[in-house]
Amino acid sequence: MPLQRRVPKRGFTNIFRKEFQVVNLSALSKALEKSEASENVISPQKLREMGLISKADRSVKILGDGEMKGTALVQANAFSQKAKEKIEAAGGKVEVVKC
Repeated sequence: MPLQRRVPKRGFTNIFRKEFQVVNLSALSKALEKSEASENVISPQKLREMGLISKADRSVKILGDGEMKGTALVQANAFSQKAKEKIEAAGGKVEVVKC
């Protein structure tokens, strides 16, 4: 009998799972400090240029680890609730982009 039939099958693989590239607010605020002050829109393409994500065409999720310094319009596919609160408390805006 072949090996793949002899070994027990374990777990479950969801074929509809969404994979996100995650960016923490601490990394986002560090990148904002290094960039020009006139750039107020942070999109997935801009995150790719900053080196925070690997591919701009994959889904991006912003997580609330750290503090947001500065105001900006942040565009991403998903946000954690804490990240939304911290960005809006710093005077920025949140925009959900569908891809």
